[in-house]
Amino acid sequence: MENVRWHARPTLHRPTLVAAFTGWNDAGDSASTAVRTMIEAWNATPLATIDPEEFTDFASTRPHVRLAGGNREIVWPTVSAWYASLPGSDVIFVLGPEPSLRWRTFCDELQSLATETGVSMVLSLGSLLADVSHSRPVNIIGTATDQDLIERYDLQRSRYQGPTGIVGVMQHTFSSAGFPTMSFWAAVPAYASQVPSPKASLALIERACDVIGTPVPAGVLADEVGEYEDRVDQFVEQDRDLVGYVRRLESLSDAGLDIDEDDDFESDEDEDDTVGGEAVEALGEVTPERLIEEVEQFLRDQGQP
Repeated sequence: MENVRWHARPTLHRPTLVAAFTGWNDAGDSASTAVRTMIEAWNATPLATIDPEEFTDFASTRPHVRLAGGNREIVWPTVSAWYASLPGSDVIFVLGPEPSLRWRTFCDELQSLATETGVSMVLSLGSLLADVSHSRPVNIIGTATDQDLIERYDLQRSRYQGPTGIVGVMQHTFSSAGFPTMSFWAAVPAYASQVPSPKASLALIERACDVIGTPVPAGVLADEVGEYEDRVDQFVEQDRDLVGYVRRLESLSDAGLDIDEDDDFESDEDEDDTVGGEAVEALGEVTPERLIEEVEQFLRDQGQP
């Protein structure tokens, strides 16, 4: 563990490792916000940092300069770990930017940290853009390769083939080493891709707490969720075409309809089914299987030059 810098050496009892990374796997900042919120809500203690020098292209993920007491400091883009003892389980949180270089070595360092601290299970969080409505409950896609975890937490077995991010590589590394691993992905409205989604973050927190076996921190992100919905409502109302599209998504979510490409979906008078002047593909029922397909397509799209 030559790149791991320890800040503490606590005695933890079979902690669950919960990880998220900013960047490619983090639509709407939802996964990173979920982990950051849990760290802050539970006053997690710094455990370790991974030296970014070997894993970061600083030309694309730049350090920041800040003033502290009149002195300039460089803040490096670092992946860090924290720990907390909660009702139900000890937890280690891992959060930071997706590394640019040497992913296998990076994941080996994470695995060594997990082995050193006695981690019993690994949970990664991600978020993707999908054909879902901001005004309806967030859809969470859960995947695992371990059959016991699939049955215990009502997950799906991923059949994805294509480009992957650090979350996929990390899951493979831990699973190959014998750690039980699972992943939760939140579906974020594609039409609001530039708006951070605390609603999706809260949904990820709720699922993570279910796995950890601890209550969701009281009141966490509640105010932000209402503000998010109001903000997106205002954004949608400025575009008549987008209003029709979102209403279509809401109707599908409420009624569980299947709409094929040749179906005639009735919209409000004088509204069409276009977004930004482009025809919207016919949408099907939002099911776990469909959302897994959305995850897979999202990852493929991210892999395009």
